[in-house]
Amino acid sequence: MTKRAPLSEAEVQQFLAAHKEWSVEQGALVRTYEAPHFLRGITFVEQIAKVAEAADHHPDIDIRWRKVTLRFITHDAGDKITALDTRLAGECDLVFAAL
Repeated sequence: MTKRAPLSEAEVQQFLAAHKEWSVEQGALVRTYEAPHFLRGITFVEQIAKVAEAADHHPDIDIRWRKVTLRFITHDAGDKITALDTRLAGECDLVFAAL
């Protein structure tokens, strides 16, 4: 895996300004999605798994009933947020919106 460059604080803030549901917690991009029912949340996780696998970049996923929390951070960039994290976070938003 190649080393990716961390985003600057300004770049992270620009992403957050355009994606209000996302936040930074303990250095990672984090969002909790709430599905209308449990199986819809599981379907979302299955679709995210495909997106993540295709990008070879996998979020931490926490499933709690109808809530799915994703955490993105790039380990080979020193556990920092990179453009890959923000790109995949945006893709996750699109996947959820299409459910």
